[in-house]
Amino acid sequence: MTEMWVLGPDNWSVWRALRLAALAEAPNAFGSTLAEWQGDGDREERWRARLGIRDSHNVVAVLDGRPVGMVSGVPTQESGTAELISMWVSPPVRGQGVADRLIGEVERWAIQRCATRLRLSVMPDNPAAIAFYARHGFAGTAMVGDLAPDGGRREMVLAKPLPTA
Repeated sequence: MTEMWVLGPDNWSVWRALRLAALAEAPNAFGSTLAEWQGDGDREERWRARLGIRDSHNVVAVLDGRPVGMVSGVPTQESGTAELISMWVSPPVRGQGVADRLIGEVERWAIQRCATRLRLSVMPDNPAAIAFYARHGFAGTAMVGDLAPDGGRREMVLAKPLPTA
């Protein structure tokens, strides 16, 4: 059975292990690079700060005692909008509903915060992720996404309406 653990700054080592695995396994899927989070970037205080983003909701999926996926919900400057970031599921457990549960956790958090919209960014050359998010009701927006670390692509911004609490 998959458990969902909500993490805070004191759980930084669990988050660190998953995030480094995610950046190594899917280097083109994120707005950050493995190199940015290794070496001088691999500091406890930085990991704690990431999990300490004010009003964030950081969730890890745990299967048979082993962390296998992660996601965060973070507030935005835009009224009524929350953002889903850092979504990743370990390849051996993909297709087993872990990602669905992670999205559900962020959606529940966003609704509890009275958000009416949930948005996320995805790399345009990641059709599997785009299709997955579309199945969960996300659609393209007119927003211009951030530049990818390679400087040659921009993230696509997707969003979905949320029911009111």
